Amino acid sequence: MAKRIVVLAGSPRKGGNSDLLCEQFMLGATEAGHEVERISIRDSKINYCTACGVCQGNGGACMHKDDMADILDKMIRADVIVMATPVYFYTMNGQMKTLIDRTYARYTGINNKDFYFIMTAAVTGKELLDRTLESLRGFTSCLDGAKEKGVIYGTGAWNKGDIKKSPAMAQAYEMGKKA
Repeated sequence: MAKRIVVLAGSPRKGGNSDLLCEQFMLGATEAGHEVERISIRDSKINYCTACGVCQGNGGACMHKDDMADILDKMIRADVIVMATPVYFYTMNGQMKTLIDRTYARYTGINNKDFYFIMTAAVTGKELLDRTLESLRGFTSCLDGAKEKGVIYGTGAWNKGDIKKSPAMAQAYEMGKKA
């Protein structure tokens, strides 16, 4: 059965290592017959959550009039959510964290989803990405029925395109096929 997959691409660098892994995941998922949509956070206007609480008394409508309402709708409708981020100083980048914070308005609607995490970093040991993975898991632990289905460690990727030499490329493609 075809699934609706939303890929949240957190890289601020177009064609960067995280983007390349997203493309491989999407290729595999598309070939498997799934409906795939990519949201490049860098191309989206997402303001910071100000913890004003307006959304909690307003049916989940945020005071900010930006792209996040549409992104949240897509996350809620999805069967599978892929979260891809470059790792800066052992955690996700600010763009991904801002998106996560803004799900507060309607996070209870992001339930019963399969999640895949893609992380890229210059470091070579995947154990050094544990903090990032735990931060992503911290988000999904707040969601009812969230199931972690796979993690891709794109390590040893400092310069744009370095990931092309990594086994993570094939892993991303295969995970996409099995999503």
